[in-house]
Amino acid sequence: MGAGTGSDTGTGRGATRPRLVLVHGTRMSAAQWGPYRALLPDVELVTVDLPGHGERVGEEFTADAALDTITEAVRRARGEGGPAPVLCGHSLGGYVAMMWAAEHPGSLAHLVLIGATADPRTRLSGVYRGFARLLPVVGPDRMARVANAVMRGLGARGEHALVLPGGAAYAALPAAWELVMTHASPDLLRSVDAPVILVNGQFDQMRLHVQRYAAACQEVEVVTIPRASHLMPATHPEQVAAVLRAAVGAGGPGEGGVRGVSRGSA
Repeated sequence: MGAGTGSDTGTGRGATRPRLVLVHGTRMSAAQWGPYRALLPDVELVTVDLPGHGERVGEEFTADAALDTITEAVRRARGEGGPAPVLCGHSLGGYVAMMWAAEHPGSLAHLVLIGATADPRTRLSGVYRGFARLLPVVGPDRMARVANAVMRGLGARGEHALVLPGGAAYAALPAAWELVMTHASPDLLRSVDAPVILVNGQFDQMRLHVQRYAAACQEVEVVTIPRASHLMPATHPEQVAAVLRAAVGAGGPGEGGVRGVSRGSA
């Protein structure tokens, strides 16, 4: 299976750096995390394309294929007998990462979920199913142009703006969202034995039920990025990188608190 992944494994420094697996959001790709290599130079990043995204556009999105993608990425990050990595997912990637972590106890040092704390069992699911039905009417390319303009307007600049994708990945959206709305409830976190960090923007609609998700965790930290929306990995990369740096224990601004974020616990 073509995983469309990238990593720093195999470099001289990679063998001693903490490992971080990054999973992108809806219609994005591994390229979403490209600018983070400069922001996290002391961390080995392993990035993936979920099925139907990035280099895997056109491939059917299924639960098995998505979860297998993370299995392979964690295996590569861990290497031969290496330490457990940190797994981080944004939006769709966060929900898939949550599902994977619930099925693989003892595999992770931390689980970081960015913009993935809206409970799909609520009426919110109707909104997303409605959007999926609207997509063929509007057209994926037009929808992508609008979405990318919004992201630029909210602060995506430089490399983050350059990697914004076209409409091709929208083909995977109905199946991907159906998986989330059917399976990704807060109860999954009851089976996760790694410490969990729940990250949301102050104005993120996916922050809606963060306390439900926090209450299901064995060990949790809740982080809110001020003035950020659901698109925070592109619009607030320094703050997101600081949270990730703290999660992997790489030091720097993450030690003793992260500037520009609000932290708490359940």
